Amino acid sequence: MKILVCISIVPDTTSKITKEESNKFLNRNDLTYIVGPYDDYALSRAVEIKESTPDVEVAILHVGLESSEPLIRKCLALGADYAIRVNGEPKNSIQIANEICHYVNENQFDLILMGKEAIDYNSGMIHGLVAAGLNYNHFSPVMSLKIIKEGIEVQIETDTGKSIIQSQLPAVLGCQEPIAEWKIPSMRGIMTARTKELKVFDMIQDESNFQIIDESVNETNRKQIMIPKDNLNLLLQELKKDIQFN
Repeated sequence: MKILVCISIVPDTTSKITKEESNKFLNRNDLTYIVGPYDDYALSRAVEIKESTPDVEVAILHVGLESSEPLIRKCLALGADYAIRVNGEPKNSIQIANEICHYVNENQFDLILMGKEAIDYNSGMIHGLVAAGLNYNHFSPVMSLKIIKEGIEVQIETDTGKSIIQSQLPAVLGCQEPIAEWKIPSMRGIMTARTKELKVFDMIQDESNFQIIDESVNETNRKQIMIPKDNLNLLLQELKKDIQFN
């Protein structure tokens, strides 16, 4: 079995948030970056499956710049066999999904795992787009995953509780806790990760797996106002400008 774990690189929520003086946008230079927490759950479960099931291969895939490679190496230290980085700076979820679909079309995988969403934009779109682009079975958010003779058994969160579903492979899953316990790299894993293969490919330029039928922009204007944590009155004043209280 071949498992592909797609990871996102996102700002650490404990990072200090500052704005650039020139345009008042977020200053990215002051941010610390981490692997998306939900992607960590997905990777941890993939490694558990590899450790308990014969002939399982786990690969990491990330669409991003060279600066992400130390975090990719950390994923390799947790137990993945090799990694792929698609070099580029994607602009949206569709572009990322298209890169994943393109790679999987050339390199078949039985199971694709990723977090249910990234914690920066929280769109939660990529796993669904990838499944549609590849015509794979799709489930999200997945809270548990078992490998069975027929394929996989997953427990998913629903509007009314939880459901247990069995499905054939191939499949794409958007994962969340408590699918696995987060893992910490061992010293041996860190040393081994240095020698594991990290393949780098350029972003594709050919046609997308997806066609945008209609696209619109949210008309709500961003205020770009930094409100000190000890000034709740200012926050209330800004909210009252836009919300009519009954």
